[in-house]
Amino acid sequence: MKVLLVDDERLARGELRRLLADTKNIEIVGEASNAEEAREQLQKCSPDLIFLDVQMPGETGLEFLETMEPPIPQVIFTTAYDEFAVKAFELNALDYLLKPVDPARLASAIERLSDRAVSTDVAAERPEVLQPEDKVFVREGDNCWFVEVKRIRLLESEGNYTRVHFDEAQPQLFRSLNAMESRLDAKSFFRANRRQMINLEWIENIEPWFSGGLLVQLKGGAKVELSRRQAQAFRERMSL
Repeated sequence: MKVLLVDDERLARGELRRLLADTKNIEIVGEASNAEEAREQLQKCSPDLIFLDVQMPGETGLEFLETMEPPIPQVIFTTAYDEFAVKAFELNALDYLLKPVDPARLASAIERLSDRAVSTDVAAERPEVLQPEDKVFVREGDNCWFVEVKRIRLLESEGNYTRVHFDEAQPQLFRSLNAMESRLDAKSFFRANRRQMINLEWIENIEPWFSGGLLVQLKGGAKVELSRRQAQAFRERMSL
């Protein structure tokens, strides 16, 4: 497992290196002292896991995670401040460790990540990708729907929940957008950005947007921004 350490304190990065030295299957492939350097390391190293500080000069760790584009590695926050924990978990962080990092808590976080990887591998062996004509049962409170996948036009991440848009309904489901993405056919659905996924069949109009991005309008009026990177991926995928 490739690991990136992001912390503005050199001693803190050194301590994490020491704590991880005896952990099996962990390879520290890079370090960064701020968000800008971290983005460069992401491109260079493609880590599976990031240990991320919250308070850094300029862009905070939370802001950095919010702007990351898919594919997004697992993230474990390491910080001296406990007041940002709720926000961290809303952004689907794997764990939130307070400094000085307790070795037992660190080992527990790594074990949880390993268990999640095993679960993902097992799921990959038995893929259950939903096709456009398949119907899915959706429930929110006392309301229930039995809806064809092709009628779902937009999915939006809300922390560990996902809001699903179809017809006039917008129920919120207790499943992450990443989990939903694993069940949807990549030929029909496209991850527009960190928080949104669109059904390609529902695209009504596309126009250029800021910094090389695209603005996609869906039938029904919703507008979704594609960042420059995702816009490039979209063009490559949809072009002849």
